[in-house]
This record gives sequence, C-alpha cells and structure tokens, in this order.
Amino acid sequence: MTDVHQSKEFASARVKTLVAVMFCYLFYYTGRQNFGFAIPGMAEEFGLTKAQLGWCSTALLWSYAVGQAINGQLADRFGGRSLMSLGGILSFVMNWITSFAGGLAGVMLPWAGNGFVQSMGWAPGSRILSNWWDKGYRGRVFGFYTFAAGMSSVVTYVMAATVVDHGWRWIFRGPVVLMLLGCFVFWLVVRERPSQAGFADLPEDADSARAHVHPERHLTWWERYKVGFTCQPFLFGCIAIGFQNLARYGLLVWVPVHFLGKDWKDSDQKWISVALPVGMALGAVSAGWISDKVFRGGRSAPVIIFLLFAAVCAAGMAFLDRSSVIAIPLLFLTGFFVYGPQSAFWALCPDLLGKRLAGTGVGMMNFFAYLFAGLGEPIIGHFIETSGQTQMVFRVVAVACVLGALFMSFVRKPR
Repeated sequence: MTDVHQSKEFASARVKTLVAVMFCYLFYYTGRQNFGFAIPGMAEEFGLTKAQLGWCSTALLWSYAVGQAINGQLADRFGGRSLMSLGGILSFVMNWITSFAGGLAGVMLPWAGNGFVQSMGWAPGSRILSNWWDKGYRGRVFGFYTFAAGMSSVVTYVMAATVVDHGWRWIFRGPVVLMLLGCFVFWLVVRERPSQAGFADLPEDADSARAHVHPERHLTWWERYKVGFTCQPFLFGCIAIGFQNLARYGLLVWVPVHFLGKDWKDSDQKWISVALPVGMALGAVSAGWISDKVFRGGRSAPVIIFLLFAAVCAAGMAFLDRSSVIAIPLLFLTGFFVYGPQSAFWALCPDLLGKRLAGTGVGMMNFFAYLFAGLGEPIIGHFIETSGQTQMVFRVVAVACVLGALFMSFVRKPR
C-alpha cells in the first residue's frame, strides 16, 4: 500500500467505517429473522399449516434473492450508503404492515416485499468494506461483518422471545425500531470510499478476474454479470453457499418452532434457541480469521471443514430430546459450524472478481444462497407436518451441509 494507506488517520477511518457498517447490520435481522417466533401464533390464529407458513418464509427468501442480484449491481454503480439506509427504513414499514395481517395473503404479500427491501443491506455494505480493505484483510473484515450479522440474529432472538408473550403481532413491531437507529448512525458516519473521506482509493487486486477487463466506466450491466458467470470457481462457490444457506435458514426459522413447542406462549425452553445465533456469530469471526491467517487467503478449506463438522452436530441434534442437557452446547456448535463459513464466502467475491465488482459478486452469490434457502423452507415444513417431529429440521440441515462441502471442494482460484 502507499504511504497514505499506512497512516494512522487512514487506519482510524477504515476501522470507523467497519464499525459503523457492523452497527447498522447488527439490527438488520430484526426485520426478517423474527418470523420463526411468529409461526406458532399465526398457525393457531389463522389455522395455517407449517408448510403454508413455510411458503411465506420462501416468499421472503426468494424476493430477497432477486433483490440481491439487482441491488448488488446497483451498489457497484451508485454506491452502498444510500441503498443500505433506505432498505432498513422500508423494512421497518413492511414489518408493521405484516403485523396487521388477517390471513395467509396478508402475511405473504408484505413479507415478500420485505424480502426485497432487506436485500438492500448486505451487498451494498460488502461493497463499502471492499472499497476500504484490501485482500490481505478481507477474511477478517468479512468475519467481523458476518459476526455483526450473527449478533443481529442474537438480538432478534432475544427480543422476539421477550415480546412473544404479548402475541405474535408485536414480534413484527417492537424489535424493528432498532433497525431505524442503526441506519441513522450508519448514514451519519460512513463514507462510500476513501476518496470521499480525503484519502486515495485502494488499487484493484492484480490477480482478480476483474483486473483483466476494461475500465469500469465501460462496463454494461451484462458485462458485470458476465465476469461472474464466466468464472467457474465463483459459480461452484455460489452453489456451495446455496446449500450452506439452506442449512442456516432451516435452523433460524424452524429451531424456534422446535423449542417453543405447542405451548408457545409459556414455553420454558424457548431461551435454549438463543444458543444457535450466539454460536453462529462466534463461528463467523473464527472462519474469517482462519482463512486469512492459517490458510493465507485460501477460502475453500475452512468452509469444507466447518460444513462437515456442522453436518455431524446437526445429525446429533436430530436424535436429542428438547430437554436434553447437551441440547444447548450441541445447538451452539451446530450454529458455530453452519454459519462460520459465510465470512470466507463473502471474501471470495472480491478475491475472484475484484473489489470493483464486489457488490455484483456478493449479490450474485447471495441470489443463489437465498434461492436454495427458499427451497428448503416448505420442504422442512412439510416434513415436520407429515412426521409430527420438529427434529426433522436437523436431518435436512445435515444433508445440506455435506452437499455444500462437496461443491466447495471444486473452488479454485482461476489461473
């Protein structure tokens, strides 16, 4: 790096940027991972099946997937600061609309809209971080970013478990107030790139696929996507994260259902589910650090290792009773290993496509992630409904983790 990028002022500015982006995303999940806690109440009030409510979750996830493909591109063209702030505000509105639902359509339609506006967060935030941090730090930086996402799940779970006693509608009203606070602080603190804060912008990575295409101002929408679609290692990574995210959302949506049980308002075991997002948050930091320090920028190995351990832990959970004394530590480990690889996946995008296409790459990868996650929701709901066993979620998760590890084994840097 040049001297200016080694200065204390620049170091302070980019750490401040990282912290502000993390703070904003710390509350983003209050607007979409609250759904699992509302499922028992909605099923009881509206007479809906688990499969039907699974399709409501799918509506959000697929809408989110489409939005990722669009908003990642927009972040590369117009910047992520405005998109991330606007997404949080609109998600607040969509959650409140959902809280007034009177039936299946009243839940599904605004929840699908919420998926699209929620997609304005992750890829734009990733683009900002890629502007401020070069390849040698990305595993750790995306690890901290993913840690914030994991802690956002913790915040959501704690707040949802607290307000569920007041009825399912307040799950969509109370926690999302924090999302507005996060967006406000983010808007005040963050600048899109170093040049907007008085520093020189970082150079493009020399070994990325993006470094070998013509200047960014000449790139059309299709040319941006073409870089990703013609990078075979990147496509294998997209399929791998699809299975990983199927496992992740299978846990996030259905684990609360598993531990709430039939007496969902007075369940003594609902707090056990908080072990899941806590494990996820800590796993994210660990995998990012490991990919940078132990594997020297290699992303495949830590992903494969984590997913195989996740499969073993999930398989163990499938045979445990909810009241088992080892349910909490094993659920913690399941979350740790399932979510941990995410930081390595996101670092892979600028590694393979270049930082100037980081938003497009993250958006494309997240499209696959949520396409697969959406497929998993009604499948898991159907298995639970037909078998009468909520433990089915862990069996599906174990299989998805093995498949994710298999596809990640094909990811290699382009020559």
